[in-house]
Amino acid sequence: MDPCAHVIPIAPVASAAAAAAPRWDQLVRDGHVHGSLYTDPAIYQAELEKIWFRTWVYVGHESEIPDANDYVMKAIGPEPVLMTRDRAGQIHLLHNRCPHRGNRVCMTEQGNARSFTCPYHGWTFANDGALKGWPFPSGYEGVDRKDHGLGKVARVASYRGFVFGSMAAEGPSLEEHLGAAMKSIDALCETSPEGEVQITAGFLKHKVKANWKFLVENETDGYHPSFVHASIFEVAQSGIGTLYSAESTAVSRDFGNGHTENDLRPEFRKRDEPMSWFGTTADRLPDYTARMNAAYGEEKARRIMIDGTPHIMIFPNLFIAEIQIFVLQPLSVNETVQHVTALQFKGAPDLNRRMRQQTMGSVGPAGFLLADDAEMYERTQMGVQMRKPEWLFLGRGKHRERRDEDGFLIGDNTDEVPSRGIWRHYRQMMEAA
Repeated sequence: MDPCAHVIPIAPVASAAAAAAPRWDQLVRDGHVHGSLYTDPAIYQAELEKIWFRTWVYVGHESEIPDANDYVMKAIGPEPVLMTRDRAGQIHLLHNRCPHRGNRVCMTEQGNARSFTCPYHGWTFANDGALKGWPFPSGYEGVDRKDHGLGKVARVASYRGFVFGSMAAEGPSLEEHLGAAMKSIDALCETSPEGEVQITAGFLKHKVKANWKFLVENETDGYHPSFVHASIFEVAQSGIGTLYSAESTAVSRDFGNGHTENDLRPEFRKRDEPMSWFGTTADRLPDYTARMNAAYGEEKARRIMIDGTPHIMIFPNLFIAEIQIFVLQPLSVNETVQHVTALQFKGAPDLNRRMRQQTMGSVGPAGFLLADDAEMYERTQMGVQMRKPEWLFLGRGKHRERRDEDGFLIGDNTDEVPSRGIWRHYRQMMEAA
């Protein structure tokens, strides 16, 4: 058995709903979910094993470690990992745990290092995880160093610079997991005149006392913005509110595999004005517009700048929110951290500056948008602990669900098509052997 294998025991049963072998069909029904799914510690532990430590989880972006020997501290669920780039340029995901006595070998958020030395007993590891040496080696005579390197995340794969890891040695490929979501990542990258996203603006961390699934659902819930964010829309004189109104032509979509989106392109195409998705006009970004025209030709560049960037939740933890990304990290059954950063596009300095400014205004320490959502998360977490009613109803728009030209289930932008899709995938994963 691998001495670095990470095993989290299932917690004692905390409620009748979370029996030793839960009947997931009794907790997740089409249009209804049981409240204990957000509050039961045993269910949370089961989710770690069946979702977070089994499927592909977004970890970080290649641009965060651009040079040889760069590293950055990341996580898969509550599990700390190091994302490193070795001297040959290969990316590794390493468990931040010394195989000797379990101490963390790195406590610095990011940096450049060829090796990591455990502060407890001085074991030293290369940035590809291999054990380089241990003090007083005569005490380990006959022991093979190759058997005692840092634990490695079983599978690592990257798509358009987005690095994902899976703790499971076998399973669907990253491409199979992402499915149609790959096209959304492609569209995001096309917003750059050089076809690349850069994650270089630094992260803000927001901790909320709420279950991680409330956040996953909320990211593509088009029903709440008109109410939760009404004040900031009014103060900022933003046109965003109309995208989530009953009259909006935008749609909600279930891509399958738990991936969901609010597709706002129908509204932007009606306006037929480049950069309206960003709340401005192309003539206010002359350098960016010129670079896009040179890169793609005027016709394609115009289409890209009209459609804008996607609003998609890639299950279970990556939310691409037009101008920023959110990376969700569950810490416990009722505690989640959101890591947020402004998107940056290679070759677009004038757009990037505005991206950073808007991100600080909406989700920064003095921003209102994320504060609004955080308040709803925590109130909902408190409310769902009450006994009655036991079930949450997610049936909005079920009568008008339909298929788009690609066969994906869609609804009006305020419908709960995304939530139902998330829960269908959740149940499949939890029922899997």
